Amino acid sequence: MTKDECFNLGYIAKRVGNFGELSFVLDVDNPNSYKKLESVFVELNNTLVPFFIKKIQLRGNTAVVAIDGIDTIEKAEEIIKSSLYLPLSFLPPLKGKKFYFHEMPGYTVIDKSYGDIGIIEKILDFPQQAIFQIKKGEHEILIPAKEEFIISINRRTKQVEIDAPEGLIDIYMNDKEENNKEEEDAAD
Repeated sequence: MTKDECFNLGYIAKRVGNFGELSFVLDVDNPNSYKKLESVFVELNNTLVPFFIKKIQLRGNTAVVAIDGIDTIEKAEEIIKSSLYLPLSFLPPLKGKKFYFHEMPGYTVIDKSYGDIGIIEKILDFPQQAIFQIKKGEHEILIPAKEEFIISINRRTKQVEIDAPEGLIDIYMNDKEENNKEEEDAAD
Protein backbone atom coordinates (compact mmCIF):
# COMPACT_ATOMS: atom_id res chain seq x y z
CA MET A 1 0.00 0.00 0.00
CA THR A 2 1.37 3.42 -0.96
CA LYS A 3 0.48 6.88 0.33
CA ASP A 4 -1.15 7.67 -3.03
CA GLU A 5 -3.66 4.90 -2.33
CA CYS A 6 -4.39 6.22 1.17
CA PHE A 7 -5.57 9.26 3.06
CA ASN A 8 -4.05 10.70 6.22
CA LEU A 9 -6.20 9.77 9.21
CA GLY A 10 -4.13 11.66 11.79
CA TYR A 11 -1.15 10.83 13.98
CA ILE A 12 -0.08 9.07 17.15
CA ALA A 13 0.17 11.79 19.80
CA LYS A 14 1.39 10.03 22.92
CA ARG A 15 1.52 6.91 25.03
CA VAL A 16 -1.32 6.25 27.47
CA GLY A 17 -0.70 4.07 30.53
CA ASN A 18 1.96 1.39 31.00
CA PHE A 19 0.79 -1.33 28.61
CA GLY A 20 1.50 0.25 25.23
CA GLU A 21 -1.83 1.98 24.64
CA LEU A 22 -1.60 5.05 22.44
CA SER A 23 -3.49 8.27 21.87
CA PHE A 24 -4.46 8.86 18.23
CA VAL A 25 -5.43 12.34 17.06
CA LEU A 26 -7.91 11.91 14.22
CA ASP A 27 -7.71 14.71 11.65
CA VAL A 28 -11.06 13.97 10.01
CA ASP A 29 -14.45 15.69 9.75
CA ASN A 30 -16.38 12.89 11.45
CA PRO A 31 -14.28 10.90 13.96
CA ASN A 32 -17.32 8.74 14.85
CA SER A 33 -16.98 7.07 11.44
CA TYR A 34 -13.81 5.40 12.76
CA LYS A 35 -15.00 4.13 16.16
CA LYS A 36 -14.98 0.50 14.94
CA LEU A 37 -11.60 0.69 13.20
CA GLU A 38 -9.98 -2.75 12.91
CA SER A 39 -6.60 -1.79 11.44
CA VAL A 40 -4.50 1.19 10.45
CA PHE A 41 -1.32 1.90 8.50
CA VAL A 42 1.44 3.59 10.49
CA GLU A 43 4.17 5.45 8.59
CA LEU A 44 7.55 4.17 9.78
CA ASN A 45 10.72 5.15 7.88
CA ASN A 46 8.63 6.33 4.88
CA THR A 47 6.88 2.95 4.67
CA LEU A 48 3.26 2.21 5.55
CA VAL A 49 3.16 -0.65 8.04
CA PRO A 50 -0.20 -2.30 8.88
CA PHE A 51 -1.21 -2.69 12.53
CA PHE A 52 -4.32 -4.42 13.87
CA ILE A 53 -6.37 -2.68 16.54
CA LYS A 54 -7.38 -4.69 19.60
CA LYS A 55 -9.40 -1.94 21.28
CA ILE A 56 -10.40 1.63 20.49
CA GLN A 57 -12.15 4.20 22.69
CA LEU A 58 -13.16 7.40 20.95
CA ARG A 59 -13.29 10.75 22.77
CA GLY A 60 -14.06 13.56 20.34
CA ASN A 61 -11.28 13.68 17.77
CA THR A 62 -8.91 11.60 19.91
CA ALA A 63 -8.91 7.88 20.53
CA VAL A 64 -7.17 5.67 23.07
CA VAL A 65 -6.04 2.63 21.10
CA ALA A 66 -4.53 -0.75 21.93
CA ILE A 67 -2.58 -2.17 18.98
CA ASP A 68 -1.72 -5.84 18.50
CA GLY A 69 2.03 -6.29 19.16
CA ILE A 70 2.45 -2.95 20.97
CA ASP A 71 2.25 -3.99 24.61
CA THR A 72 5.12 -2.18 26.35
CA ILE A 73 6.10 1.41 26.98
CA GLU A 74 9.23 0.94 24.83
CA LYS A 75 7.32 -0.39 21.82
CA ALA A 76 4.76 2.40 22.12
CA GLU A 77 7.47 5.09 22.33
CA GLU A 78 8.96 3.89 19.02
CA ILE A 79 5.86 4.86 17.01
CA ILE A 80 4.79 8.09 18.76
CA LYS A 81 4.47 11.06 16.35
CA SER A 82 3.99 8.66 13.40
CA SER A 83 1.31 9.47 10.83
CA LEU A 84 -1.73 7.24 10.44
CA TYR A 85 -3.23 6.22 7.09
CA LEU A 86 -6.20 4.31 5.75
CA PRO A 87 -6.99 3.20 2.18
CA LEU A 88 -9.03 5.66 0.11
CA SER A 89 -11.79 3.04 -0.05
CA PHE A 90 -12.52 3.76 3.66
CA LEU A 91 -13.71 7.27 2.81
CA PRO A 92 -17.49 7.55 2.75
CA PRO A 93 -18.84 8.69 -0.64
CA LEU A 94 -19.70 12.39 -0.74
CA LYS A 95 -22.69 13.98 -2.44
CA GLY A 96 -23.67 17.43 -3.57
CA LYS A 97 -21.02 20.17 -3.35
CA LYS A 98 -18.77 18.28 -0.95
CA PHE A 99 -15.58 16.69 -2.30
CA TYR A 100 -12.29 15.12 -1.35
CA PHE A 101 -9.18 16.97 -2.52
CA HIS A 102 -7.69 13.84 -4.10
CA GLU A 103 -10.72 13.26 -6.36
CA MET A 104 -10.81 16.70 -8.06
CA PRO A 105 -7.70 16.71 -10.31
CA GLY A 106 -8.85 16.01 -13.85
CA TYR A 107 -12.29 17.58 -13.41
CA THR A 108 -13.35 20.18 -15.99
CA VAL A 109 -14.41 23.52 -14.51
CA ILE A 110 -17.39 25.24 -16.12
CA ASP A 111 -17.98 28.82 -15.02
CA LYS A 112 -21.50 30.24 -15.18
CA SER A 113 -20.32 33.28 -17.20
CA TYR A 114 -17.19 32.03 -19.01
CA GLY A 115 -18.08 28.43 -19.77
CA ASP A 116 -15.20 25.92 -19.84
CA ILE A 117 -12.25 27.54 -18.03
CA GLY A 118 -10.00 24.47 -17.85
CA ILE A 119 -9.04 21.36 -15.93
CA ILE A 120 -8.25 21.18 -12.21
CA GLU A 121 -4.59 20.21 -11.89
CA LYS A 122 -4.62 20.07 -8.10
CA ILE A 123 -6.04 21.67 -5.02
CA LEU A 124 -3.70 23.95 -3.15
CA ASP A 125 -4.40 23.59 0.57
CA PHE A 126 -3.61 26.87 2.31
CA PRO A 127 -4.45 27.55 5.98
CA GLN A 128 -6.93 30.28 5.00
CA GLN A 129 -8.70 28.26 2.29
CA ALA A 130 -8.28 25.67 -0.43
CA ILE A 131 -7.73 26.81 -4.02
CA PHE A 132 -8.58 25.08 -7.31
CA GLN A 133 -5.47 25.28 -9.52
CA ILE A 134 -6.95 25.21 -13.03
CA LYS A 135 -5.01 24.96 -16.29
CA LYS A 136 -6.40 26.11 -19.66
CA GLY A 137 -3.74 26.13 -22.37
CA GLU A 138 -1.02 28.45 -21.07
CA HIS A 139 -3.34 30.07 -18.52
CA GLU A 140 -3.31 29.14 -14.87
CA ILE A 141 -6.45 30.17 -13.01
CA LEU A 142 -6.75 30.06 -9.22
CA ILE A 143 -10.28 29.93 -7.82
CA PRO A 144 -11.15 29.55 -4.12
CA ALA A 145 -12.62 26.07 -3.58
CA LYS A 146 -15.44 27.49 -1.49
CA GLU A 147 -18.89 25.97 -1.37
CA GLU A 148 -20.44 29.39 -2.10
CA PHE A 149 -18.74 29.45 -5.55
CA ILE A 150 -19.60 25.85 -6.46
CA ILE A 151 -22.96 25.40 -8.19
CA SER A 152 -22.68 21.64 -8.66
CA ILE A 153 -20.28 18.71 -8.94
CA ASN A 154 -21.06 16.00 -11.49
CA ARG A 155 -18.95 12.97 -10.60
CA ARG A 156 -20.20 10.97 -13.59
CA THR A 157 -19.01 13.54 -16.17
CA LYS A 158 -16.15 14.84 -13.96
CA GLN A 159 -17.32 18.44 -14.13
CA VAL A 160 -17.50 21.21 -11.54
CA GLU A 161 -19.88 24.06 -12.30
CA ILE A 162 -18.92 27.30 -10.55
CA ASP A 163 -19.97 30.92 -10.32
CA ALA A 164 -16.63 32.67 -9.79
CA PRO A 165 -16.59 36.15 -8.26
CA GLU A 166 -17.02 38.82 -10.90
CA GLY A 167 -13.71 39.80 -12.51
CA LEU A 168 -11.63 37.01 -10.95
CA ILE A 169 -11.25 34.95 -14.13
CA ASP A 170 -10.60 38.15 -16.14
CA ILE A 171 -7.51 38.80 -14.02
CA TYR A 172 -5.92 35.54 -15.20
CA MET A 173 -7.13 35.58 -18.80
CA ASN A 174 -6.43 39.26 -19.56
CA ASP A 175 -3.07 39.35 -17.76
CA LYS A 176 -1.65 36.65 -20.05
CA GLU A 177 -3.07 38.31 -23.18
CA GLU A 178 -1.58 41.69 -22.16
CA ASN A 179 1.84 40.09 -21.50
CA ASN A 180 1.76 38.41 -24.95
CA LYS A 181 0.87 41.77 -26.61
CA GLU A 182 3.71 43.54 -24.73
CA GLU A 183 6.16 40.83 -25.88
CA GLU A 184 4.97 41.20 -29.49
CA ASP A 185 5.29 45.02 -29.30
CA ALA A 186 8.81 44.73 -27.85
CA ALA A 187 9.82 42.40 -30.69
CA ASP A 188 8.74 44.96 -33.33
